[in-house]
Amino acid sequence: MDAFIQGALLLSTPENIGLIAAGVLIGVVVGALPGLSSPMAIALLIPFTIQLEPVPAIAMMAALYCAGTFGGSITAILINAPGAPPAVATALDGYPMAKNGEPGRALGIATISSVTGGIISLLVFIVAAPALASVALEFGPQEYFALAVFALSMLASMSGKSSIRNMISGFVGVLIGTIGIHLTTGVERFTFGFSELDEGISFIPVLIGLFAMGEMLSQSQTLNKHVERIQAKAMRLPTMAELKSLRGTILRSSGIGTFIGILPAEGSTVAAIIGYNEAKRFSKTPEKFGTGHAEGIAGPEAANNAAAGGAMVPTLALGIPGSGSTALILAALIMHGLRPGPYLLNETPEFLYAIFIAMLFANLAFLGIGLVGAKFFSMITFIPKQFLWPAVFVFSMIGAYSGSSSFIDVWIMMGFGIVGFFMNRHGFSAAPLVMGLILGAMVEETFSQSMIIYDNNFMMMFESKIVILFFALTVVSLTSPFWSLLRGKK
Repeated sequence: MDAFIQGALLLSTPENIGLIAAGVLIGVVVGALPGLSSPMAIALLIPFTIQLEPVPAIAMMAALYCAGTFGGSITAILINAPGAPPAVATALDGYPMAKNGEPGRALGIATISSVTGGIISLLVFIVAAPALASVALEFGPQEYFALAVFALSMLASMSGKSSIRNMISGFVGVLIGTIGIHLTTGVERFTFGFSELDEGISFIPVLIGLFAMGEMLSQSQTLNKHVERIQAKAMRLPTMAELKSLRGTILRSSGIGTFIGILPAEGSTVAAIIGYNEAKRFSKTPEKFGTGHAEGIAGPEAANNAAAGGAMVPTLALGIPGSGSTALILAALIMHGLRPGPYLLNETPEFLYAIFIAMLFANLAFLGIGLVGAKFFSMITFIPKQFLWPAVFVFSMIGAYSGSSSFIDVWIMMGFGIVGFFMNRHGFSAAPLVMGLILGAMVEETFSQSMIIYDNNFMMMFESKIVILFFALTVVSLTSPFWSLLRGKK
């Protein structure tokens, strides 16, 4: 209880409350704008939080993360263009309901489902994160190495067009993470004579380039594309009878989303798709899905917001990102001098509660935002891209330079922007690359430590049952797509 009070006190100043509220508003706006996304907003925000204390900075990003997931449902419902990838499944029934003359009802169902799923996942987060951290205290370098390898293997199942492409992106990220001087041996790798690369490539320009500049270049191809827009005059919350009929769908999808979020490298998009499929499978009227059915909105919205809270569990407790957005939050933690993992949560539990309170505030704010600002946020979809993307470009340049006041970071950002553009064009996701970049450093560091401990005898790592378990899970993870393909052919 003392830790909870301390966490609340850390956020109780007007400045910190204002930062969290700003994170919520930015997240909803970013989520509601097609083409923008929470990872992009977090990537742009990171360099501007350098001067802040770690707790309010991370709390602001966590609130933005939750709000961005919810905001994506606005455009999914109103213009059939999901503002965020997790809202793809919401559009399947949300847009038909809006076209049927009930945009306010669709937004109301999405809001209640999002809030419920988010709160349930946060309750699990506040219990599971300390428990997982306590178990992780028993981990040595070899266990963390096996865990990081397992997390890398999970990249194949991230949302994207191809498991192979996801794995390629992830291992390119691992390769990029090897640039610089190896801390154990002192050997220079891939610096090509540039002393600025001795300490490796900074997270900030890579993140901004991939998510902001890459998306800007992709969106430049659709400037003249016209879409049908539906403006919601007011949100209409579901009635008690409707909530009772949706209760099972919301609770089931919340549980699914939380569980999937906790799995390393999964995330909200996978949770939303599974939530939609399970809602249809358990529905008494599955034939109505795709025509504007309420369960088709409640299922994915509860699941994707629940995954947002669940993804924070491995991120804070183990230092293993649970999604693309939490990978950026993990990078921000490292930038602020914090080392995510069991020691952070056990030695400073007030930090955990501060993040919990910030995310809880964000979820509760959805109701107020929806009721008061439904009309305003539906108008966001009318902002011309010709004005929007030049602003993104300016913020990208400022953010890349401000990280370390180095022009080489600006060039790195531009280079990764081009890389991100071609990745999007050919079906490669940027999220696995970022997660590979973060996990690659962990794999290399823990492997080097393990080899020192075991005198370069790799087989001695298998003396740990936990290592055997994680390696077995890695094999299952890597082979599961092939078994699924084989079952599909049969």
